[in-house]
Amino acid sequence: MAHQLTLPNPSRPPSSYSHNNNAPSAAASTTTSDLDDDDDDDPNSPLPFPAALARSDFLAPTFDAAAYLSALHTGGPASRHQTLEDLRAELRDRSAAISAELLELVNANYTAFLELGDELKGGEERVEDVRVALLGFKRVVEELRRGVRERRAEVGGANGELAGVKGAVEVGRRMLELDERVGGLEGSDDDDDENEDEDEGVGFGSSSPGKLAALAREYVLVEQIADSIGRDMPFVKKMEKRMARCRNTILLDLSTALKEARKAGPKGQARVLKYLGIYRVLDAQADAIKVLKQK
Repeated sequence: MAHQLTLPNPSRPPSSYSHNNNAPSAAASTTTSDLDDDDDDDPNSPLPFPAALARSDFLAPTFDAAAYLSALHTGGPASRHQTLEDLRAELRDRSAAISAELLELVNANYTAFLELGDELKGGEERVEDVRVALLGFKRVVEELRRGVRERRAEVGGANGELAGVKGAVEVGRRMLELDERVGGLEGSDDDDDENEDEDEGVGFGSSSPGKLAALAREYVLVEQIADSIGRDMPFVKKMEKRMARCRNTILLDLSTALKEARKAGPKGQARVLKYLGIYRVLDAQADAIKVLKQK
């Protein structure tokens, strides 16, 4: 049940400008000339009844209470023929009226608020329905997240397997390439050396610098492929014996050619320099020194 607020209504003191309608008939018989004379001579005669203060005066945006009261009392267009006590009583009545209006407004809104509370009774069930729906939605989201995580793990595993397969395929390809290149080095001994050129009319029967340089570069590439596969791989370990034979064969042919070029004297000096460069490619400078020391 709404409770109505109450506000005491202050009593207004009697105003000096209020008139008594039951005045004695003798006073009513007083002539106009007598009244005029009395008004001029008697300072205690009642003042003219002023109009009520306009409510719009208090609603002005620039309203200033002190200036407003000063204008009412000190003179000017807004001056009122009214004592300070009457003005105070009128302002008190105006304040009481405004307070009554405010109280009525508060009571009306308070009642509406209480009625709104009554209308919301039973809203707990709706809140519970919403909460249950949200819990269900949360469970669905969690299930979707769990499914995404599982799918991501599966894809990650598949990617790992694919990477492993690709790595194995690459290793197998390099193994085949290593076998083919070693076989090519092994078969180079059977090829006829068509580059038995002559330097300034001197013929050389040993392998030419061009052929030996090509074989040396091929062997270096074989070493690099073996390193990329891994020297600890069983396949590479088996290939190392064949690779060692190919290296020794190249060094033997290079030693023979270097000796032959040295015996040619100044005419074979250009070949000597080229053969020494091939030793550097094979990182076999020590073998070159041994050959040069031989007579």
